[in-house]
Amino acid sequence: MAAVREGGGLRLCITIERPAMKLIALFFVAALGALSCESSAQSVQNSQPDRTVIPLAEPKFEGKIGKTYKDSEAAWPKLPVPPEGAPNVLVIMLDDVGFGQTGAFGGPIPTPTLDKLAANGLRYTRFHTTAICGPSRAALITGRNHHNAGSGFLAEWATGFPSYNNMIPKTTASVAATLKGNGYATSWFGKNHNTPDWESSVAGPFDRWPTGMGFEYFYGFIGGETHQYYPVLFENTRAVEPKTSPEEGYHLVTDMTDRAINYIKYSKSVAPQKPFFMYFAPGAAHAPHHAPKEWSHKFMGQFDQGWEKVREETYARQLKTGVIPPDTKLTPRPDWVPAWDSLSADQKKLYLRLFENFAGYLAFTDHECGRLIDAVNQLPDADNTMIIFIVGDNGASSEGGPDGTLNEVKALNGFPTPLADNLKHLDDIGGPDGEPHYPVGWAWSGNAPFQWVKQVASHLGGTRNPMIVTWPARIKDKGGIRTQFTHLIDVVPTILEAAHLPAPKTVDGVEQKPLDGVSFLSTFDSPDAKPVRQRQYFEVFSNRAIYDNGWIACAQHTFPWRQDYAPGNWDQDKWELYHLDEDFSEANDLAAKMPEKLVAMIALFDEEAEKNHVYPLDDRGTGRIYIPKPSPGGSDPKRTNFTYYSGAVRLAETAAANTKNRSHTIEADITMPENGGEGVLVAIGGSSGGYSLYVQDGKLVYHFNWFDETRTVITSSEPVPAGKSTVRFDFAYDGKSGELGKGGIGTLFIKGKKVGEARIEKTVPGRFGIDTFGVGMDTGSPVSNSYKPPFSFTGTIEEVRVELN
Repeated sequence: MAAVREGGGLRLCITIERPAMKLIALFFVAALGALSCESSAQSVQNSQPDRTVIPLAEPKFEGKIGKTYKDSEAAWPKLPVPPEGAPNVLVIMLDDVGFGQTGAFGGPIPTPTLDKLAANGLRYTRFHTTAICGPSRAALITGRNHHNAGSGFLAEWATGFPSYNNMIPKTTASVAATLKGNGYATSWFGKNHNTPDWESSVAGPFDRWPTGMGFEYFYGFIGGETHQYYPVLFENTRAVEPKTSPEEGYHLVTDMTDRAINYIKYSKSVAPQKPFFMYFAPGAAHAPHHAPKEWSHKFMGQFDQGWEKVREETYARQLKTGVIPPDTKLTPRPDWVPAWDSLSADQKKLYLRLFENFAGYLAFTDHECGRLIDAVNQLPDADNTMIIFIVGDNGASSEGGPDGTLNEVKALNGFPTPLADNLKHLDDIGGPDGEPHYPVGWAWSGNAPFQWVKQVASHLGGTRNPMIVTWPARIKDKGGIRTQFTHLIDVVPTILEAAHLPAPKTVDGVEQKPLDGVSFLSTFDSPDAKPVRQRQYFEVFSNRAIYDNGWIACAQHTFPWRQDYAPGNWDQDKWELYHLDEDFSEANDLAAKMPEKLVAMIALFDEEAEKNHVYPLDDRGTGRIYIPKPSPGGSDPKRTNFTYYSGAVRLAETAAANTKNRSHTIEADITMPENGGEGVLVAIGGSSGGYSLYVQDGKLVYHFNWFDETRTVITSSEPVPAGKSTVRFDFAYDGKSGELGKGGIGTLFIKGKKVGEARIEKTVPGRFGIDTFGVGMDTGSPVSNSYKPPFSFTGTIEEVRVELN
């Protein structure tokens, strides 16, 4: 054996003279090789940044500094770059779409974009959400269970418990923070139900806005829903208005798609080597169901067979295409869904039109998503782009109630609309003058083959959603189906593994909670990949379930269409037991046959609930909306006097003075121009409900809109004079403390003189809706039907004062 120096290293030469020495020699060479490889790997590892700490450490200066530039060497700092081969990532999440609604999963609504995507990728048929909007989205972007991310229920229903305050903690940083810190371009378009709306004003704080959570660009809306023709829009943290009107063809889904396409193209033209992470979240198909007429009318007459038959047809297609196992049973119609044949002709007429409109809305959204995907596919690195398309953040929604509604906000406040009144407005469904939602029966039908609907986290109708994944550079089983049990919390670990990145231990100096999810990247390669998730709990609104190794135990507690229904008595809930490995649709309840198994599963739920901070359970519906939310900027929550100045617009309802259910005064110091003036002084809400104080035809007007059903208009008996004036509206509330939605007397004053009075019979008790508060204009959809928005005031507003009595 001899060592020969070669190229700065040593080459080992071994001459074996005896065969018996071969084994020893081979072992010796292997050991040296292992040491060499280990040393090489260690060298590479040492040269890489520590990616478990975000932001990455500042790079060391690699040049040389002398006395002057002449004896110095400059070197630019190296920016963070992802590991070699890290893919672009596009995550698309639809809203309120059931397992059996899209054509790609057997549903009655054609979705050619999803069909094409599924043909080139994988369909996941046992993927799960939390059963409700905001919590699902918190789980998606953080990789933690929704309670661990402070999002046990919706922001509008937030309470002061850590798991339910909807203030995502810094210990659960978003996937965007990790990717941005590692050199990705990050963006968010569309729905943001994870920034508390009381923090959505210019007062901030902004650390729970997308741009504070790692997304470098945001264009969309804050809250559970928005008007698709008159959206409440933000670009980054600044309120913006659409550039065109509904009459000119404006629709938010088209707008955000155009913006997203432009963002990708611009980003890739400037830095083609830089991968992007885009979260694209249309408000569709959440109510209000706003479908362009050409799309809505496409489906007229296509569902006349009724919801049972549509569900049966969906089930047959699901069996044929293999998205459900061949032995799957179609669960029967429950007693809370009436038989289609039992409905009157008028009921069928309304219910069909509402669902035809929804079908148009969903098909239109599929088309717009297709435009975005086509743009991605035209990129030079399209093959190295992973698209994760999640078809709904929960099951189909029953929040339209038994009859459906043309004013969803009114329904959520607990006020149904008579059928006859709705029938008067059939032609308006889908347009800018209504906020429609279909009835319960279509939600049940749309979740075929499962039981229950959105919000009911205890059953698969609430939590089982389709998912499609494509990645041409990695996924070769085009058109494949994957049946591994997966959950929203598994998306973040999968993205990180695909990008060769670890989950960070600290982000911005804050130690991170461990990810609750696990990567399902292994399933890309084989339908027979080992299960990635053995256990998962579910809880929303006290509807509970626990999955464990193919079994699920579940307890349904509340009704999504009954916000006034809080049964309490959680110990009296009826628990059910299903063996999901043999019973895909939860059709065979085994609780009575296997009581010991059920008891063990319930104990597992309690264990997981404690571990994931689910308690305390809270089944209050509308009552939680009335709970005061934190005041903007940490101001006194008992504050009763507010002063606003001109330009204070797009202020969230929860961040503005809450005049509901109490006496109050609204006073404004204004200057009217000599040649007359007009416009809004102050307004809150929109076409679904709200109030507006304005000047029109020279007169002072107060307009109270009770859910677009009852409008009280008080007009001054004399004009507002030119020059400076103080104008005032007083409201004397009939109700006592704690009494909601009562009426009262409204009175107008100009310079202290009473100039008008009228009785307002009833007032909005909970929320005016999805629009906002503003001084000097009525942004979004108009409160009053006597003007076109924004109807800006042409005079001068010094200040507006609101006093709560």
